[in-house]
Amino acid sequence: MRVQQISIFLENRAGRLAAVARLLGDEGINIRALSLADTSDFGILRLIVDRPDAAQQALRREQFTYSTTDVVAVEIPDVPGGLAGVLEVLQDGGVNVEYMYAFVEKANDRAVVVFRFENLEGAASLLESAGVRVLTRAEVLSL
Repeated sequence: MRVQQISIFLENRAGRLAAVARLLGDEGINIRALSLADTSDFGILRLIVDRPDAAQQALRREQFTYSTTDVVAVEIPDVPGGLAGVLEVLQDGGVNVEYMYAFVEKANDRAVVVFRFENLEGAASLLESAGVRVLTRAEVLSL
């Protein structure tokens, strides 16, 4: 149910994002999902990769500043209102979404949404009880 996400802190300057992508590519690490948020001075690149331990070793070796966080990935119908339905379940359960990002898996007409919650287990249980499919780590990494 929990998926490990790597958050990399990057100076907001040309080439830093490419350096991370090249490093992971050279190590044979595949990025499964990503999100980039920035300010004027720095950015936070959030990644889900197929080999998180190897990614952390490479980032550490190249002296990138990073942290890891557990997130929850759910599958929702890729139709108008699909996301709204999941967010309403969370709202009704009093669950706050800290942040989220998504990607579409066209092979099965579903979207995958990655959520960060304060209480991951509680949010995941609430979603499952409402019939929302919470993906396993293996399922996310195999996408």
